[in-house]
Amino acid sequence: MSIVTISFFLGIVGLTLFVTYLAAKKTSSASDFYTAGGGLKGWQNGLAISGDYLSAAAFLGVSGAIALSGFDGFFFSVGYVVANLVVLYIIAEPLRNLGRYTLADMITARFNEKRVRAAAALSTITIVILYMIAQLVGAGALIQLLFGIDYWIAVLIVGIMMTIYVLFGGMGATSWVQIIKACLLLFGTGLMSFLVLRHFDYSIINMFDKVSQATEHGDNFLNSGVKYTNGFDSISMLIALVLGTGGLPHILMRFFTVKDARTARTSISWTTWITSIFFTLTIFLGFGAAAFVGVKDIMAANAAGNLAAPLLAEYLGGNVLLSFICAVAFATILAVVSGLVLTGASAISHDLYGEILKKGQLTEKQQMLAARVGSIVLAACSILLALGAQSLNVSFLVSFAFCIAASANLPVILYTIYWKRFTSTGAIAATITGLVSCLVLGALSPNVWNLEGTAIFVGEALFPLTNPAIITVPLGFLAGYIGSMLSKKEENDDVFDEITVKANTGMGVSDISH
Repeated sequence: MSIVTISFFLGIVGLTLFVTYLAAKKTSSASDFYTAGGGLKGWQNGLAISGDYLSAAAFLGVSGAIALSGFDGFFFSVGYVVANLVVLYIIAEPLRNLGRYTLADMITARFNEKRVRAAAALSTITIVILYMIAQLVGAGALIQLLFGIDYWIAVLIVGIMMTIYVLFGGMGATSWVQIIKACLLLFGTGLMSFLVLRHFDYSIINMFDKVSQATEHGDNFLNSGVKYTNGFDSISMLIALVLGTGGLPHILMRFFTVKDARTARTSISWTTWITSIFFTLTIFLGFGAAAFVGVKDIMAANAAGNLAAPLLAEYLGGNVLLSFICAVAFATILAVVSGLVLTGASAISHDLYGEILKKGQLTEKQQMLAARVGSIVLAACSILLALGAQSLNVSFLVSFAFCIAASANLPVILYTIYWKRFTSTGAIAATITGLVSCLVLGALSPNVWNLEGTAIFVGEALFPLTNPAIITVPLGFLAGYIGSMLSKKEENDDVFDEITVKANTGMGVSDISH
């Protein structure tokens, strides 16, 4: 542990805590806590969404996946970028016009039933916990590498800090921490990519030639098939990534932090450009790690490849660059988990407790208290689960969360907005079917069971695909359709007409704005 390392970490932590302190002074209402009062500008929210999107899985996981699997690892980058277009053209404007604080608010704008809100909240909490486990696993590996402390202590440290950000600063603090972290991450990855290219005489052709000889896979490293030997597996994962963003609650919640639908569209436009640049740079990080660090050393440090980028930073710039990149990665994790805790806490406090148990009869003070208690409960559950998931690649965990979002949330969102015959029974059927099918098939997949001992359990997987989206996404849409057709048609034509006008024009949104 060097003075440089400590300085970078203390600087990052000090800056984010200062931002939290400033935001805490402005967080006095439920609207401030959940959505920063709806006062973010388009570019600010775009950077904040990018901060949410560019998680530990994106920086550590995708870089590691490319370093170990070559082109197959790049599938993650492609899927993440294309997914923004689905949100931009189909989801962003209707969601902002119909929602208030949470995803469940948007759905219950049409189906004002407790069971529909409960199903949406359950899906949200499940996705948030899975996503948080991925961030905590990455944080544990990172701090363990730098400071040599036990994995469980590292996870506990991050868990406590993320809870502090949410408890005191709410969405305002989380948003500005995300903005700062997104800028730092872009700078860090840009610098490393430049240094990698310099080692290849600034020639991308030279880089590809060198990398094709750097691993045991040879030229195959540059083609699909190293990791995803089954074509259905790669297609399934891309389905999850491309469609999953449209159902991720912590991303969708950010559209409520701006004043109107036009600003929401501006936000996702900024996000698309920023994430496109970042995920293009992951090619240089992954290939650079494979060429200069080597697959064996990467796997020796972390079997899942989560430390490829930090090890590359050490090769390129010694302890100084390693410390900076690790500090940025640490900020990345803190920012993302803070947003996740806030999203999960909103589902617990606003949807389950406030709207279902208390029927919306809560004072501002009671809402704030419930949100903070929910934050602590969610953080504790995620920390406990992360302690047993050390061997999993964080990109898999996130892609699985995307799978649930695409299977359980996206069908309900699209049907709610665009299908007149959709019923509350169909909404519940789609949510529960998508959620349960993902959990069951995921638990039987090669990422949880394999014979090499690199998963949670040793044994042969009963389900062959690493991501079940190719099955579960159609199941979610089919369950929503069948549930609606078999249930009694609800006399809500007027509600649907109102929803359609409001979703597409923003007329009459004053009753749900902040």
